[in-house]
Amino acid sequence: MTPILMLGAGRMGGALIEGWREAGVFPAAELIIRDPFPGAAAEAAAAAGALLNPPDAALASARTVLVCVKPQIWRAAAAEVAPWLASGAVVVSIAAGVKAADLAHEFGGRCVARVMPTTAVAIRQGAASIYAEEPEARERAHALFKPVAQLVDFLDEDLMHAATAVSGSAPAYLYAFIEALEAAGLEAGLTAEASRALARGTIGGAAALLTRSGEDPAELRRQVTSPGGTTEAALKVLTAEAGLPALLRGAVAAAVRRSKELGG
Repeated sequence: MTPILMLGAGRMGGALIEGWREAGVFPAAELIIRDPFPGAAAEAAAAAGALLNPPDAALASARTVLVCVKPQIWRAAAAEVAPWLASGAVVVSIAAGVKAADLAHEFGGRCVARVMPTTAVAIRQGAASIYAEEPEARERAHALFKPVAQLVDFLDEDLMHAATAVSGSAPAYLYAFIEALEAAGLEAGLTAEASRALARGTIGGAAALLTRSGEDPAELRRQVTSPGGTTEAALKVLTAEAGLPALLRGAVAAAVRRSKELGG
């Protein structure tokens, strides 16, 4: 399945390069990177033996094509490289909302998998949603992402919109929550340093406990909520009619709509 041609090595592409390096898979010498503005991870890979922006003829050696460019420019990227690719190259796309049929058409009928990963692939703790019709494409996507992420397969491509909203976009929701919690700590009288340390340490520890324990989040919530206590008072605000559940439903719905728009 190598060499792997990476179309784009920005935030997500760079995270994958870092995760593969940590996992000891797909060394730099097996990567071909095409990016007019390569980031630090791409530059480091090039220093370790990856081909960075080689002549077009070099693309013919690629056995896997990983589409990491933004959804708005994927067609232009495909048009530039498709004529140079080997007929048996498999395309794996992480472009949000872009349909498998459209990818296959622009890449000359080659088999395609769609993946929606999270940037935590950089530390081998990502999540990745996968859709593919052909077994070969699904296996290729698994091989790329299993070393760095927890995988969820979908047989219905339409569910990739929801997967994007619940997973691919969700790290930003959590970061926004932590930002707001730190700001609330400041308003309550904490110093910026104390509020930052407490909010980040608490959220990070709670997420690790959720993963390690295997408990349902509702059960963990009940365990730390004493009747009549401070946590219960706060949760009454968060779970009110216009609180967190309603906000997240609206956020996920908005992300689903945008994913559909990006796919045309």
